[in-house]
Amino acid sequence: MSLSLSFVMFMQFLFLLSLLSLVSAASFSSVQPLCHDDESFALLQFKESLIINQSTSAYSKISSWMAQSSDCCTWDGIQCDENTGHVISLDLSNSSLYGSINSNSSLFQLVHLQKLNLSINNFNHSEIPVGVRRLSKLTHLDLSYSGFSGKIPSEILQLSKLVSLNLALNPLKLHKPGLKSIAEKLTNLEELILSEVDISSTIPSILANLSSLTTISLRDCGLHGEFPTGIFQLPNLKILSVRYNPKLTGRVPEFNRSCPLEDLRLAGASFSGKLPDSMGNLQSLYELDVRSCNFSGPIPSSFANLTKLRYLDLSENIFSRGTLSWVGKQTKLTMLLLANISLYGDIPFSIGNLTKLTSLVLGRNELTGPIPLWLANLTQLNTLWFPYNKLFGPIPTSISSLSNLHILDLYSNNLSGTIEFDLFRKLNNLSNLDLSYNNLSLVIDPSTDSTFQKFKVLGLGSCNLSDFPKFLRNQDQLEVLELSQNNIHGQIPKWISNLSIDTLMFLSMSGNSLTGFDQTPNAFPWRSLQILNLLNNKLQGALPIPPPSILAYSVSNNMLTGDISQMICGLSSLSYLDVSYNNLSGFLPHCLGDLRNLSVLNLQNNNFHGSIPQIFMEGCKLGMIQLSQNRFEGSLPRSLANCTMLEFLDIGNNHIIDFFPSWLGNLPELRVLILQSNGIYGFIGKPNTIQKFPKLQVIDVSNNNISGKLPSKYFQIWKAMQSFDESHLTYMQANGQLQKYGSNGWSVTPYAYSMALTNKGIKTKYLKIQDFFVAIDLSGNKFEGEIPKNLGNLKALHMLNLSNNILTGLIPSSLATLTNLESLDLSQNMLVGEIPPQLAELTFLAFLNVSHNNLSGPIPQGKQFLTFQNSSFDGNVELCGSPLSKRCANSEDPPTPPSNFVANQGSKFSFEFGWKVVAMGYGSGFIVGVFVGHIIITRKSG
Repeated sequence: MSLSLSFVMFMQFLFLLSLLSLVSAASFSSVQPLCHDDESFALLQFKESLIINQSTSAYSKISSWMAQSSDCCTWDGIQCDENTGHVISLDLSNSSLYGSINSNSSLFQLVHLQKLNLSINNFNHSEIPVGVRRLSKLTHLDLSYSGFSGKIPSEILQLSKLVSLNLALNPLKLHKPGLKSIAEKLTNLEELILSEVDISSTIPSILANLSSLTTISLRDCGLHGEFPTGIFQLPNLKILSVRYNPKLTGRVPEFNRSCPLEDLRLAGASFSGKLPDSMGNLQSLYELDVRSCNFSGPIPSSFANLTKLRYLDLSENIFSRGTLSWVGKQTKLTMLLLANISLYGDIPFSIGNLTKLTSLVLGRNELTGPIPLWLANLTQLNTLWFPYNKLFGPIPTSISSLSNLHILDLYSNNLSGTIEFDLFRKLNNLSNLDLSYNNLSLVIDPSTDSTFQKFKVLGLGSCNLSDFPKFLRNQDQLEVLELSQNNIHGQIPKWISNLSIDTLMFLSMSGNSLTGFDQTPNAFPWRSLQILNLLNNKLQGALPIPPPSILAYSVSNNMLTGDISQMICGLSSLSYLDVSYNNLSGFLPHCLGDLRNLSVLNLQNNNFHGSIPQIFMEGCKLGMIQLSQNRFEGSLPRSLANCTMLEFLDIGNNHIIDFFPSWLGNLPELRVLILQSNGIYGFIGKPNTIQKFPKLQVIDVSNNNISGKLPSKYFQIWKAMQSFDESHLTYMQANGQLQKYGSNGWSVTPYAYSMALTNKGIKTKYLKIQDFFVAIDLSGNKFEGEIPKNLGNLKALHMLNLSNNILTGLIPSSLATLTNLESLDLSQNMLVGEIPPQLAELTFLAFLNVSHNNLSGPIPQGKQFLTFQNSSFDGNVELCGSPLSKRCANSEDPPTPPSNFVANQGSKFSFEFGWKVVAMGYGSGFIVGVFVGHIIITRKSG
């Protein structure tokens, strides 16, 4: 019995022993092996080769690495293989590292690395070392925003296992290898992120073969050419960004319901065409940014199906007019940006469903109706941007409940009523407020004091203010202050000079009745001021000089006197200077030539005298020079030839005595040349090259002493006068000028060119000039000989004035090919023969003057000729027929012109009319329709 018991106990002991060994073995196998010594040493060497930048606040992971801690697998940023102990992941992102990495770095001894992340550090513009090829097991490489520069080495292509490559936000160049090489060699890629890397190439269609791609980010890479449509249809693609590649073109294809796209960003690229209705199939889409592309057609109503959207920006496209009927179901939206996309109608109630909105941007559209009361329910709003619409009615007081509001911009609408400024005191976070250019009367309690919140942007233009708001005294953070078009009289108070001295960048007080400064400072104190607008006031005394930071300065249409101070020459950043329509006098300072950044110089309508100095130095950036209506004398400065960017030159109505400046024809961008009413003499002659005046559209050298024959050779080479694009309904203007602050920072308002021409017998001021306007005024000179037949080549001409010369011969019938002509003045010459009957076919001709010549025969009848008065034909005793009382002797009914003709006078000119003229609705007086705000100045005699 005892023997059996002992045997049983022995067996139990053996069982326990075996169980213990199993537990012990299991315990041993769960212990992770220690880091390999060689890898630990390599990591410490790598640490020693770099500096920790103490000036950053980021925690540096390598600061915890210590030689005493032999197991590097426990160090920050390191992950080891559980079975082998080899380092397989090194993440030192945002670790304040500074220095450079060379190809001999101990980093490349970590040959088992699968993931390497060195992003958000500063490797001091060193190149990516070619030693990276030794890390052949890498699947993830992230060097983004890490200060690498130079060329991306081709050795990266040897990392054939790469799944994710991120080199974004570095000044790198991917030229050789290029995108095509990456697509050919790195066929396992799922993430390709190269934003802001200089690629400067097309996108190869082979990229659409990488079916595993989930992310493509190529923002601002200098891409060009056609974007391969197949990339949109990659089966796993979730994120696609090719934003800010303005030379990259393409179209958006159809999408099926299985498309996995979640994030699509095309903003600032040149995609065009329609957005397809099938975009509504993108059920996973949470971000869509197509801002500033060239999309047209309607906004698809299927956008209502995109219910996962959080960010939507369709701004700055050329969509056809539409409403917001598709908005309202996207309840996850936080940002809805729909500026300048031809929206009309009321703001729909359905937007009230979007309760997560933080930004609602609907500016630059044609929205009407009142500001909805229900906007107060969108309590998360921080931006409400509605400028340049047609909203009317009062500003609802309920808007004061939007406690998170930072930006409220209602600039340029039709809002009306009286509003208490205290309404905005409740919005403690409000920093940008613009109520300018409505029909509001703003009431500001004089007791409003420093307890008011501090603004960055404050627009109170056209708010019926009669004085400077006193609460401004305590505003020390303003960047933009708009007080234009109010009823503020008298002097500008001294305390304005102490306003936001360090921060103010934009100050506009135009369109008031300001007479000067309570105490004119020797120099304005605003250290950051870039835009100063004082035009249309009653400022007297000397020209105030803005601070050195100024970019644009306008003090036009005031009563300033005296010389221009030499102090203005210290404004080295100045780009726009407009002191026109004052009583300034004296000589122009020679040091104006030191203003190397000047692009607009407008001194017209003053009393400056003396010669125009040679101030236009090599490298001149001027695009517009307006010196007309002064008392300048002498010759034209030859230094103007240095202004190779010059588009607009007006030195009319001075006392310039010089030979006709054919050398100006070498300026490649010159579009408008006005030298009227000077003492220009000599012959225009023949061009010595066909490249003379290649872009000239307007030339006015009227009322000078130019003689010889009309410049027929020039008529052959003025290409810009031979054709035009009437669909381009923009204005001639200088490059953009910083104007006001909005939801997306500074907006740009161009400086429009203006001029005065004699059109239809009347001196007319054009405040804006259509891009396609073409005019020739050679009147009031001593031109002789015949009118060249090749004038008919200049088919873009709107206005032709050859009056008050000594021209002889016939009126050429080729003028009938000038089918855009609206004004034709051939009066006060010695022309003979009949008026070509074909001229009656000039459908747009609204003004004709052939008076005081020696013309004979019947006046053409019908069409435009039915609108002309007797005065158009006076002084031609041999003319007959309506509207004159003299009847033609040999005909009961004067002949009507043919509908088509070919002039047979040495050159062939085709002249055809079709249905397009009628369909487009053009008719007489068209020039009035296409020119905004022209002003009649004086009627020209004769």
